[in-house]
Amino acid sequence: MRKLVTGLSVWAIASKSAFAESIGQPQQSSLPSFLMLGALLLVFYFMLIRPQMRRTKEQRELMNSLEKGDEVMTSSGIYGKISKMEESTITLTIANGVDIKIQKQAIANMLPKGSVTEA
Repeated sequence: MRKLVTGLSVWAIASKSAFAESIGQPQQSSLPSFLMLGALLLVFYFMLIRPQMRRTKEQRELMNSLEKGDEVMTSSGIYGKISKMEESTITLTIANGVDIKIQKQAIANMLPKGSVTEA
C-alpha cells in the first residue's frame, strides 16, 4: 500500500511540473484546426448535401411534368400508362382492364412513348 501511495505522489509531482513547463511555452495556433474543419464541411456539402438537393429537384420537376397518357415506371419496377391523375394519386393502366392506384411519389422514371406494351 505504501508503494502505491508513493507512486501516486511521484506521478502527481511529475504531472504538476509538466503542466508548469507548458504554461511558459507559447500556444500553438488554432488556425490549422479551423482550416481542417472548414475543408471537412466543404467536402461534406459537395459529396452529400448538394447531390441530394439535386435529386430532390429532379423528382419535383418529374412530378410536375406528369400528364395523362405518359408512360412511367414506379419505384417498385411496375411499368404502366397514366390513365387518371388526382392531387396526390395516379391511376396506372398496366394491362388491358388492369388499373392500379399509386401515390405520385412512387413514380421513379418517365419512359419514352411506346415503351409500355399492353397484353
